[in-house]
Amino acid sequence: MRWLKGAANLVGGGLFLTLFAVFVLQVIARFIFNKPMAWTDEMAVILYVWIILWGCAAMVPEREHVVFDLLWNSMGRRTRQAMKIVGNLMVGGLALAAIPATWDYVKFMNREGTPVLGMPFSWVFFPFVILMVALVLRCAWGVWQALRGAGLEAELNLS
Repeated sequence: MRWLKGAANLVGGGLFLTLFAVFVLQVIARFIFNKPMAWTDEMAVILYVWIILWGCAAMVPEREHVVFDLLWNSMGRRTRQAMKIVGNLMVGGLALAAIPATWDYVKFMNREGTPVLGMPFSWVFFPFVILMVALVLRCAWGVWQALRGAGLEAELNLS
């Protein structure tokens, strides 16, 4: 599991490094040579979308997400277990139900390309499918953990 997380971080870091290189190239072309390149704008937007979706799908652990835990902390352990199971079943079930429509939309977007690079929009939005699948897997894992009684502690965040 550790090598999988390392690989996900490597992909995310590679995407971010590529975005940074494209951004630097864009700045140099525009402000030093006074020759803006349209493809760098488009590539930066595509990479930004990929980074956000990949980061949410594969890199950001659940404990790092923003949560409103006032109710969670005020409940007993059994109630927190039920909340975690029901919440994960709802979110994971909705994501699972949305995967076919998401895939259909991504396939449909193959008909059109980006204005400058001509990259099919299916490639631009494919990481969204990865995000949906990852969400289903994370929710299934969350249900499994809750059934085992793991991760049910109340957390006090005083910072």
